[in-house]
Amino acid sequence: MNYTLHQLEIFRKIAEVKSVTKASEQLFLTQPAVSIQLKNFQDQFNLPLFEVVGRKLYITEFGEEISETALKILEQVAAINYKSAIFEGKLAGKLKIAIVSTAKYVMPYFLSNFIKENEMVDLTMDVTNKMSVIRSLENNDCDFAMVSTIPRKLNIERIELMKNKLYFVANKDYNTAKKIALKALNTSLFIFRESGSATRLAMERYLIKHKIAVHKKMELTSNEAVKQAVIAGLGISIMPIIGIKNELQNGDLQILDIKDLPIETNWHLIWLKSKNLSLVAKAFKKHIEENKEETIQQHFNWFLKTN
Repeated sequence: MNYTLHQLEIFRKIAEVKSVTKASEQLFLTQPAVSIQLKNFQDQFNLPLFEVVGRKLYITEFGEEISETALKILEQVAAINYKSAIFEGKLAGKLKIAIVSTAKYVMPYFLSNFIKENEMVDLTMDVTNKMSVIRSLENNDCDFAMVSTIPRKLNIERIELMKNKLYFVANKDYNTAKKIALKALNTSLFIFRESGSATRLAMERYLIKHKIAVHKKMELTSNEAVKQAVIAGLGISIMPIIGIKNELQNGDLQILDIKDLPIETNWHLIWLKSKNLSLVAKAFKKHIEENKEETIQQHFNWFLKTN
């Protein structure tokens, strides 16, 4: 047999996502290139690693065994590379971060220089809903999490990163007066995030506080889905302004002039107090503490000026 580490990596990813297309996207390779490497890898075994039923790809029992072995090999290779880098005086290892979906507009800017300065640091960033982020932190599956609502049941440490501002938004054709009366919203369809979302919680609290009746509503499971639904004119929603900068500039969305807005919360970088942070995690924490204000001023100056 003469398989390569590259082939092991590709097959491991295919086994993980059960799709050549998804694997090529996540590995930043073309689909034909992934398909060729998969065929070359399969040709070295007498037993099938996978099968295609209909249009779905299934990993065989033998394939699962090879996938698990491939993972162990790749982890050992990574360990060798890390050790080599450490002996050269470089920072090396893995950094795992779980963030809520709206934080994807923020966290990459806090990570950028750190990753550029430390090329032997491998980053895994899981972008998901609030409940999954907290579960990941609780199960010790990540080093840090980025949230706007602090979990009360966990004993955590935190760094306050920056403000999160939420506004009522509608599409460009929504008829508005200079100042909108709250009772005028009663006839609108309200678009909510899924249950457990911090944005949904903020929206629900605002509606209850101002006694706004919700007669028609829709629930969507991502900030991006809510944004597209509002642009399409399906309804209105309270959204973080950080994720709609381009749509506001292009005129696809408009902020509704309504009392007691924006709602302001704060994004926090959090970690378990009992967590034994790795050298990489400690270095990232220090980087955030030392460069937080500069990052905010450089990339979010427009955001700070919004009222």
